[in-house]
Amino acid sequence: MNTVIDAGLVAEHNAAMRNNLEADYAALGGMLARRGRDIEQLTALAQTFAVALPSWGVGTGGTRFARFPGLGEPRNVFEKLEDCAAIHQLTRATPTVSLHFPWDKVTDPAALREIANGYGLGFDAVNSNTFQDQAGQAHSYKNGSLTAGSAAARAQAVAHNIECIELGRALGSKALTVWVGDGANFPGQHNLRGALERYLGSMREIYSALPADWLVYIEHKLFEPAFYATTIADWGTSYACATELGPQAKCLVDLGHHAPNTNIEMIVARLAQFGKLGGFHFNDSKYGDDDLDSGSINPFQLFLIFNELADAAQRDGAAFKPSYMLDQSHNVTDPIESLMSSAIEVQRAFIQSAIVDRAALQQHQEKNDVLQAAQTLKQAFRTDVSPILAMARVRSGAAADPVGCYRSAGYREQKGAQRPPKAGASGSGIV
Repeated sequence: MNTVIDAGLVAEHNAAMRNNLEADYAALGGMLARRGRDIEQLTALAQTFAVALPSWGVGTGGTRFARFPGLGEPRNVFEKLEDCAAIHQLTRATPTVSLHFPWDKVTDPAALREIANGYGLGFDAVNSNTFQDQAGQAHSYKNGSLTAGSAAARAQAVAHNIECIELGRALGSKALTVWVGDGANFPGQHNLRGALERYLGSMREIYSALPADWLVYIEHKLFEPAFYATTIADWGTSYACATELGPQAKCLVDLGHHAPNTNIEMIVARLAQFGKLGGFHFNDSKYGDDDLDSGSINPFQLFLIFNELADAAQRDGAAFKPSYMLDQSHNVTDPIESLMSSAIEVQRAFIQSAIVDRAALQQHQEKNDVLQAAQTLKQAFRTDVSPILAMARVRSGAAADPVGCYRSAGYREQKGAQRPPKAGASGSGIV
């Protein structure tokens, strides 16, 4: 595997931290043993965790008002893969990359796949884009894409999604994520029922093009850019459409695509119960679709989501395999540092959910002991599992402290010299 951070530097970094890490690990192991938990089993479990990286996430994000490019940000998909390789090398928790077309389209996807393999990376779900007009396209999506009143615009959007499937097959992907900004900004702008009928008609054509071993994820979003009525605005609409389409259609939950204070963990439980939970786009939010770093605002909510996922896995066994991906916009931080930190925070919630005393929780629930049931969850959430995560990284050949090691390597400064800004080239693809 080609490494982008010097392996010797990583080894030196870990050696300097070894004594403190082993002491913290032993102390945590003793505490967990008193609770009946084996720290070695938890560490092995942590080593199995994986969350996909968004190709657009390694570039600097933006707002409606401005975009301020970062030092050495990637200018094309090949440089995005290099940054993703650095993240995976230092965390060993991000083995796949999710591409977005046409931002990441190349003429030779087989060659791109070979480069990714060289970094030890694979490809997660591919993403279509019918929320922007692209250079040279015949029909605008200003008035809708998969729901457009224009049959020609709908056909164009369907054809793009089918092209994404073909590109994904060449890359080794197994899923397509579909999000549309279609909707209305004014009452009467369009017929609400008719728009959903057109959406389902378009999606049926896309669904019919799926290979037998593929899934399509339907992503819902409460608002923006349709501020009056978004066509796929909530999990209920997503569930209804996925059910209409068939077993290869699942629902995707983006943590930022909800009204403030929405009980997202209950949505997760419902979709898992009915077999339609496809996966997640992890981020955090303060006001609405902020795409902030995962775990930066409400880590308890993230934990509660994973608590429901752990329950579903216990109930449904190996058949329960939701897809995990980060989906964030990094406007004021180094995107690599934010993505590493976010991957660790999602992994942290995964391990915290594994130390919940489920037998005790069930007993408290059956006895209607509300306080003790809540405290059982809080005990797991309050447990600092950082030594487990760090030990899992070290044993997997990654860095005990990924951000510290990354900064010591001077990777960002090196890329600043190697990647001078290029007019019209944005690593994010968003702005």
